[in-house]
Amino acid sequence: MANIKSAVKRIKTNEARRLHNKAIKSTMRTAVKKVEVAVNNQDAAEAKEALVAAVRKIDKAASKGIIHKNAANRHKSRLYKQVNSLNA
Repeated sequence: MANIKSAVKRIKTNEARRLHNKAIKSTMRTAVKKVEVAVNNQDAAEAKEALVAAVRKIDKAASKGIIHKNAANRHKSRLYKQVNSLNA
């Protein structure tokens, strides 16, 4: 454990931020999985609905710096590709 006051505070804030980031990333992954499940069930309407929610979560995570901007775009692109394959 750190002895310096600022280091103690840093440890506490780092842990709080880590848990916050973990929660946001977890909700993002859950939203992505909902899209993938809908695509696997061939449910186009549910997939489109879940896609909107997933894109919001992905963009939120990217704007907070939890995932990289390019990683967010890659995730969104892959999801859009899967959902659009249902319509074709």
